[in-house]
Amino acid sequence: MIVPDPDTPICSAKGCRAPAVWVLAWNNPKIHTPDRRKTWLACEEHREHLSQFLGVRGFLKDVVRFEEWEAPEGA
Repeated sequence: MIVPDPDTPICSAKGCRAPAVWVLAWNNPKIHTPDRRKTWLACEEHREHLSQFLGVRGFLKDVVRFEEWEAPEGA
């Protein structure tokens, strides 16, 4: 079992406690303005699954490595 450091962001997949490696930026055009970005975090194991979940709904906007992520101004 992985016990994450409380200062380490963890994967957004249900039940996963692994450290996040990826940021999945998304928005739901029915409820968010076009420039709004929500984020999910993903470990290596769940990146593809979470990306597909958002992608089939047309929500996924970007996938970047966690250390390269820069939150938009005002986020």
